Amino acid sequence: MQTMAFDSSTKNAIADSSDKYNNMFVKCVVGFLFLGVLYRFYFFTPFPPVLDSDTDFLRDSTWFPVPPDTSHLPGIYSPARCNIFDGMWVPDPNPPFYTNKTCHSIEEHQNCMENGRPDSGYVYWRWTPRDCALPKFNPVKFLWMMKNKSMAFIGDSISRNHVQSLLCILTQVEKAVSVYHDKEYKSRTWYFPSSEFTLSVIWSPFLLKSTIFENKEGVASDIPKLHLDELDPVWVDRYKDFDYVEIGGGKWFFKNAIYYENNTIVGCHNCPQQNLTKLDFTYAYRKAIRSTLKFITSPKHKAIAFFRTCTPDHFENGEWNTGGYCNRTVPYKEGEIDLIDVDMAMRKIELEEFVKAAASEKNSVLRLFDTTHLSLLRPDGHPGPYRKPHPFSGKDKNKKVQLDCLHWCLPGPIDAWNDLMMDMLLHE
Repeated sequence: MQTMAFDSSTKNAIADSSDKYNNMFVKCVVGFLFLGVLYRFYFFTPFPPVLDSDTDFLRDSTWFPVPPDTSHLPGIYSPARCNIFDGMWVPDPNPPFYTNKTCHSIEEHQNCMENGRPDSGYVYWRWTPRDCALPKFNPVKFLWMMKNKSMAFIGDSISRNHVQSLLCILTQVEKAVSVYHDKEYKSRTWYFPSSEFTLSVIWSPFLLKSTIFENKEGVASDIPKLHLDELDPVWVDRYKDFDYVEIGGGKWFFKNAIYYENNTIVGCHNCPQQNLTKLDFTYAYRKAIRSTLKFITSPKHKAIAFFRTCTPDHFENGEWNTGGYCNRTVPYKEGEIDLIDVDMAMRKIELEEFVKAAASEKNSVLRLFDTTHLSLLRPDGHPGPYRKPHPFSGKDKNKKVQLDCLHWCLPGPIDAWNDLMMDMLLHE
């Protein structure tokens, strides 16, 4: 066989050609892999089926809604922990933990999907604290933590809204047994056999002893009567039975009401037709919150108490009875919204009274569950007209429809409250 001989110049030329070929081959491979990654990201990354184009603002990583600073208040966090109530709502492609098909305890007026709400983007957001991670609620771990324990949600319809959210998540892993309800099903108790955990909701919208003259539809036949120096025995008499409590008041104090102290009328809120001393709702609200926190922090009580701050509504261009509506489909951007005067007044009272109670208590049972700001940013999560099934169906297209811009769709933004509560429980 004849052997070919190459001089040095030929060898160098072959080597250069080989290097160029190798470099070109590497570049082609890298380019092909890059195109493959782009193709997979574009066509296979899951996104929610309905999200408004206005969410583009969230691509700006500098967007951080800044709530009023409550990190300095006693009973919230140690310096080593972040404030989980300071953060932002970010898009989340993961579906909610439950739907109206998998949870059978959603009340009609919060069942937005079943009632025909056409968009679903409001369920694809997640609350993310600014300076720390917030794990999603784990129902299995929660039931394990609550073994042989009891928890109660005390207050108005927002408390009931929250307990239904929690119940929907827990019943995805274990069926709850209903063991008690009052005549109108406003106060209820459920039992989870595997962990012997008892979950209750106690209807007490004023937290004070009161007489309310409303039917199931919320139509009042008379003005409520509030005893400002007496707490409501409906929850006070059962308080000793609970290991954990979430408690809070709110919008009911805006209602017309006659105020009593020592069983004597001392004034009236918003009832000019009666010859009574005019008192602002803040007078009654401060009395209610102060008495409630004093009772909770009494040395004889063992329950860890989450004091829930007020929840703002999102009626625009009017109130619930004057044509107000809520038709937004994404959260507010930073600086787009602030608390209205009455909500600011309530929040001021809550924080002032919380600071006093937390500073004076001896057994450290009080926790601030500060959901006001994160709720303020979610105008998209309310039932609106979909508090009733298919409100715009039928022949009468111009019929008047009652809107709800205060409570939350289920599933919806209030589900994030469970993430926050569990995080606080884990750090006890």
